[in-house]
Amino acid sequence: MKLIKSVNGVPIRLTDKRWLHIIENHNDVAGYYDDILNAVENPDFVIKGYRDDVMAVLRRKAKYLVVVYKELSKKDGFIITAYFTSKLDLNKEEILWQKQS
Repeated sequence: MKLIKSVNGVPIRLTDKRWLHIIENHNDVAGYYDDILNAVENPDFVIKGYRDDVMAVLRRKAKYLVVVYKELSKKDGFIITAYFTSKLDLNKEEILWQKQS
């Protein structure tokens, strides 16, 4: 299990079991383990997800790496899934946090 901190300082875990689940469903992210962890720790954007999830977003050329995670409390959270997309319109999303340039 890997433990990292979100931009809110919340420890976010990625278990081996969850990682296997992610790459079984999104095999294009299989070689991007470190990038997924980095997306949570150092994203370009954090946007509101569905329900109480949040989505860390990293720009990758013409695509975005999106990591969906949940902060259960100030001391615990976990990664739900991760995927690449080119269909993200940040103008239509609720941006919770943005990297300062």
